[in-house]
Amino acid sequence: MPNETILSSRIVPVPEAGRVLVFDSGMGGLTVAREIMARAPGIAVDYAADTGFFPYGDKSDAALRERLPEIASRLVDAARPDVFVIACNTASTLALDQVRAALSIPVVGTVPAIKPAAAESQSGVIGLLATPGTIRRQYTADLIRDFASHVSVILHGSIELVRLAEAHAAGEPYDANGFAEAQRPLFEAEGGDQLDTIVLACTHFPLVRDQLAAAAPRPVRYIDSGAAIARQTLRVLFRQVDGRSATEMPGGRVFLSGPPADSERLVKVCRRFGFGTAIGLDDTAHAENRSAHI
Repeated sequence: MPNETILSSRIVPVPEAGRVLVFDSGMGGLTVAREIMARAPGIAVDYAADTGFFPYGDKSDAALRERLPEIASRLVDAARPDVFVIACNTASTLALDQVRAALSIPVVGTVPAIKPAAAESQSGVIGLLATPGTIRRQYTADLIRDFASHVSVILHGSIELVRLAEAHAAGEPYDANGFAEAQRPLFEAEGGDQLDTIVLACTHFPLVRDQLAAAAPRPVRYIDSGAAIARQTLRVLFRQVDGRSATEMPGGRVFLSGPPADSERLVKVCRRFGFGTAIGLDDTAHAENRSAHI
C-alpha cells in the first residue's frame, strides 16, 4: 500500500520514486519545490530557472508564448523528469496549453488561489496581489468570473515586490517599507476597508509572507497555491511511476538557461533550498551542458 498523506481532508498518495522538475523564471518556484519535497522526501526534485530570459514581468505576451514551449522542451531533455511543474503564474496563465502540447510528459500548472480565497473570505472582499502580467490576462479574469463572482476582487500588480522577495531570499539589503507600499493599493481601493484575504498570485511572494503580514495596516489572511500544486504534482507523479523502484539518481540539481556564473545570487538561494549542483544550458549547443558544483 502506498504511503499517504492527509492534506485538507483529502488523502494524497505519496510516490516513493520518480523525478519532478520545478520551473520558474527566477527563484519564486523554490517555494513550490519546498512544498513538494516536504510531502514526498523520497522522490527526486530538480529545479529550473529561465535566467536567460528573466524577468518575465517585462516581456511581451508574444515573446513568452514563443519562448516557453522551447525552453521547457530543452529543460525536460536535459533533466529527464517524469512530471514538469510550471511554478510560475505568468507562464501558466499565458502558455500552459502550449507547453503541454510541446512535451510528452504531464505538466502541472500554477493557478492563482482565487477559488479558495473566495470560498473562505468572511467579508466578501479579497485582494489579488500578482505581477502586472498576471493581473491583465484573460485567464485571471476567467478564474474570477468562474469562482469569485459572488465576492469583490481588488487587483494590484507589483514588479517591485518580486525584486524585494529576491533580495530578501538572497540575504541582501532592501527597503522594508516596500512591503507596505506593494500592498497599499489593495487596502486603499474602494472596498479595501473590508478586505480580509489576499491571494499571493506570484510564487515569489510566499518568500516574504511574514514581511507582508507585518507591514499590512491590519491583520488579513494571505493565501497561495503552493500546497495545492504540491498535492496535484504528487497525484500525477504517482500515476506515472506506480510500481517503479526507487529513483537511483537523487535530485538537487538546478538547471539555468544562462551560465551559472551570471546568476550567482540565484545559485546561492537555490543552495539554501537544497539544490546544490548548477547546470547551465548552452544557448547555442543544445546537447552540451556546462556544470558547476557549488
